[in-house]
Amino acid sequence: MRKLKGPKRVATTLTVFAVMLAVGLYALTQARPEAKAAEKSGKSHRLVATLETVQWGWLDPKESPKLTIDSGDSVSIETMMHAHDKVKAGITMDDVVALRKANPGGGPHSVTGPIYVNGAEPGDVMEIRILKIVPKNFGINFNLPGKDFPTIGALAPEMPDGFIKFFTLDPKKRSVEFKPGASIDLAPFPGTLAVGIDPNDPSPRKGGVKDDPMAAVSTLRPWKNGSNMDLNELQAGSTIYIPVFLKGGLIWTGDSHCRQGNGEVNLTGLECSFREIVLQPVVRKDLKHEWPRAETKTHWIMMGFDEDLNKAMVNAVRETVDFLSSQKMVPMDRYEAYSLASMTADCRVTQVVDVRKGVHCMIAKSMFKK
Repeated sequence: MRKLKGPKRVATTLTVFAVMLAVGLYALTQARPEAKAAEKSGKSHRLVATLETVQWGWLDPKESPKLTIDSGDSVSIETMMHAHDKVKAGITMDDVVALRKANPGGGPHSVTGPIYVNGAEPGDVMEIRILKIVPKNFGINFNLPGKDFPTIGALAPEMPDGFIKFFTLDPKKRSVEFKPGASIDLAPFPGTLAVGIDPNDPSPRKGGVKDDPMAAVSTLRPWKNGSNMDLNELQAGSTIYIPVFLKGGLIWTGDSHCRQGNGEVNLTGLECSFREIVLQPVVRKDLKHEWPRAETKTHWIMMGFDEDLNKAMVNAVRETVDFLSSQKMVPMDRYEAYSLASMTADCRVTQVVDVRKGVHCMIAKSMFKK
């Protein structure tokens, strides 16, 4: 066989390299069949918020699905304000306190759902893409009186009285006035985004039930199934990946926010409700992980929750190390991942006002070469 020399040999080598690169890229795009299939638009659905489609403060796996969709479909979901829309303009602090006490053990949150996704099975991961958020025009922030609720809020003992502030929101504007001279940029996101409960969640169950793993769980505690995460990065264009524990996935959303600082220190953010939040759930059978993870255009985000904030940090850091040591872009062992996390992971207090505190660690995508 005659050997090629000079420019012809170089050209042939480049051609072979190009073919190999094309084959490699094709294989990479085929490695996520569920995600690739979902790129094709599925059907569009609408789920409005009514007393029949919204639960107040509990995730009940025995609640019948309010909508059934296929993986890759999109659904426009309406949400309510807290306590089945009873939190509204003109509400008094006495009313707020009464509502807090009216649902013993349950959260104040109104959650729309559940939505059953065909094909979702325990052990899968539910990829939920947040496509669009349109708020309604009412917002509120309040803290409960510290003299009655001394553990709810970072400075509750220092704030003996309750405080309420109302806001009128214009969805066409990206800000709202706090008071003359101070404005708040709006950044809407779902405070609660959940799949069906983890039967092994150690949370207290509704009615004090102790021997039924399928008893309802309060929305007060974020957990492996998501729930009241209060992660302010979950804005339109972001994606959350949540482990599936029950057949059909069973998606809820509510506790809608129009802005929240990390920590949510006085109890609430800029609480609002959504005319619509458009979600696209995708069943991922190729992913396996224990806790929720999120993704934005610029970051990967790992989360940890626990009643002890230090333990929540440990859980979030462990998730970050697990993520870095299992990703394929730049292979590394756990010691290297631990080192890289210490130098680059931005770990933030998500919230301190839920019964379970939250920490999220952010890894910048720009760190890895494309």
